[in-house]
Amino acid sequence: MPPRPTASSTYTRYETRRRDPNPRAAALLVIDVQGRFASLAAPAMPAIATTVALCRGAGIPIVYTRHVDPVPPSRPLDEWWAGDDRIAAGTPAAELLPGAGRAAGDLVVEKSTYSAFAAGTGLEEALRGMGVEEVIVCGVMTNLCCETTARDAFVRGFRVFFSADATATASPDLHEATLVNMAYGFAYIVDCQRLEAALGQGK
Repeated sequence: MPPRPTASSTYTRYETRRRDPNPRAAALLVIDVQGRFASLAAPAMPAIATTVALCRGAGIPIVYTRHVDPVPPSRPLDEWWAGDDRIAAGTPAAELLPGAGRAAGDLVVEKSTYSAFAAGTGLEEALRGMGVEEVIVCGVMTNLCCETTARDAFVRGFRVFFSADATATASPDLHEATLVNMAYGFAYIVDCQRLEAALGQGK
């Protein structure tokens, strides 16, 4: 297992509820840790690798998502991310980063908007088929695809756990704002240290 990163988040001051994930009912969603977001993901990569290793060691299924923009472009997403920001299929920008910890047999879901639960991804059906009732969310970007996926999971009836240290985005303010929103009414906030304690107890 990779060395556990030093905790640096301040999320505990926003906690409204505390709970540990149930390894027999959970899946880990690793959101968009791919070439296009390599620089954004870099600070969180040690925590992402640790989160994947902890979940894999506890027998929790790992699901990866990749964002790939459709051709022709879809609105309104293209109004925000056009030109060089677009991610084309088959390019290095679309490929999962080697440090993301993917193993043979891990499910990879392709999406073309912020939520991994959008129509056509098949994610919800796959999770239901595995008996999953809880999701742990990590990856990039904290405030866009991670947050939207977490919110969507919540309204679809999944219990949500959101990583404070294995998510990353463009600025600390954006990252912190998501943690505030998640903790207020959508997700239990976790980090590598908490997952290590929780999943160790579940073995």
